[in-house]
Amino acid sequence: MPIIAPSLLSANFLNLEADCTMLNNSKADWFHLDVMDGRFVPNISFGLPVISAIRKATTKICDVHLMIEEPGNYANAFKDAGADILTVHIEACPHLHRNIEQIKSLGMKAGVAVNPHTSIALLEAIIDDIDLVCLMSVNPGFGGQSFIPYTLTKIAALKQMILAKKSSCLIEIDGGITLNNAASIIHAGADILVAGNTVFKSANPTQTIEALKLIGE
Repeated sequence: MPIIAPSLLSANFLNLEADCTMLNNSKADWFHLDVMDGRFVPNISFGLPVISAIRKATTKICDVHLMIEEPGNYANAFKDAGADILTVHIEACPHLHRNIEQIKSLGMKAGVAVNPHTSIALLEAIIDDIDLVCLMSVNPGFGGQSFIPYTLTKIAALKQMILAKKSSCLIEIDGGITLNNAASIIHAGADILVAGNTVFKSANPTQTIEALKLIGE
């Protein structure tokens, strides 16, 4: 069964506590927290104070996705805020191995995110050192975008790389996931589904999360 990680970027920020409670009581596995700086991506989301507040509202895994420049400058702060997993973008890290070592030295799991246009071949030298790869299935920066179909090819190729290397790295897919395409994404090799609008804009988010979870059976 896939790990379901609803993205709180699509939550109701006027009543964030209620959405956290809903996720706590649902079959969601992780909280996916998107941090945007307006530099790496053309949008600004939320940062450390919001993550600290969410951390106090849940015992589930906080999966923090940094869509920011110079993420190494903030790794300690996100650890202190409560991140269990810290994912940085390969495009923002000219010294990626150093970033991964830093994240792990702080006691967090380390993820690497890859934009739609970026080749997964760039991950081959580091796949043994990371805990997850977050494949962006939309261009990062905004919620509510449509899934890019070529992502399925990238998932399958990345899965083959992981198996060939005998790595325990997980594949996370972020963007445009719906009840209609989730099965094909899981079939291609995905382990983790990040879903924002599909969950929070549905008539019954708890049922939607359960439906996504059951797709993997």
